[in-house]
Amino acid sequence: MTSWKAESLSVVVPVFDEEANAQPLVEGIANAVRALGIPFEIVVVDDGSRDRTREILRSLTAGTPELVVVNLRRNFGQTLALQAGLDRARGRAIVTMDGDLQNDPTDIGRLLERLEAGADVVSGWRKQRKDTLVLRKVPSWIANKLIQVVTGIAIHDQGCSLKAYRREVIEALDLYGDMHRFIAVMTLPLGAVLEEVEVRHHPRVAGVSKYGLGRVFRVIVDLFALQMLTRFRESPLLWFGMLGAPFLVGSLAAALLALTSEESHLVLPTTSVFLAMTFTSSLMFGLLSELIIETSGHARRRRVVSREWHD
Repeated sequence: MTSWKAESLSVVVPVFDEEANAQPLVEGIANAVRALGIPFEIVVVDDGSRDRTREILRSLTAGTPELVVVNLRRNFGQTLALQAGLDRARGRAIVTMDGDLQNDPTDIGRLLERLEAGADVVSGWRKQRKDTLVLRKVPSWIANKLIQVVTGIAIHDQGCSLKAYRREVIEALDLYGDMHRFIAVMTLPLGAVLEEVEVRHHPRVAGVSKYGLGRVFRVIVDLFALQMLTRFRESPLLWFGMLGAPFLVGSLAAALLALTSEESHLVLPTTSVFLAMTFTSSLMFGLLSELIIETSGHARRRRVVSREWHD
């Protein structure tokens, strides 16, 4: 057992069109976390809801002093909504969860226990899922298997939003696209200690699910991006240089053959120039990637325009 303690907690919840779930969500989190006896805040990010979610959340701030509502001016998607909430979170420990009442707030205490035992990230595992087979369970199973095969990381349930983090780990991340499902994987190159805990899962009783079979295709695309991030991010110039190295070797070989050949033709010199240009392009991509990595984090966060309500 380490001496680290969750002296303060932020529960971050992105929501979109969850008017029927908003009030029981906030009340359930507040009741569960108050029992833990630590200072906390509930950061609910309304991702441009089109129903009465925003009005209901605003009305709850008067009776729930721990509630902070961050309102995005349009629908940015779950990942950027989550990033907006993480940017606003002030707790030493941060818990994320869905806003559809399928995650159980009473599991938060169990996740915090594992943080205090030494983990940096605790990922929930919905072992007994209460979802439809075709639209939710099958896509999730396929997605999780793909992630395990490509990353080599044996996490059973990457898609579970109920996760707990130490603040210093989450501050090192910069999310975009649909990367919210890969947060646990993205912390491992940072040296984070990851644990998985079985959590309860409830059937959705109100509102409409925002996921479907198309999720598998998005996972495949994001997996490619994730591999680029985790493998190339630290030194993209090196990796692109390695990618272009065979073209450099080919260019030199073609040039050498052109110089030593007794026949006069343009094929070998042209090939040498083309391969040299390809190698140079690889280096330029590497330099461009270095520049993008240096500047992209701040630029992405500036795109999320939000307002904040709290009593």
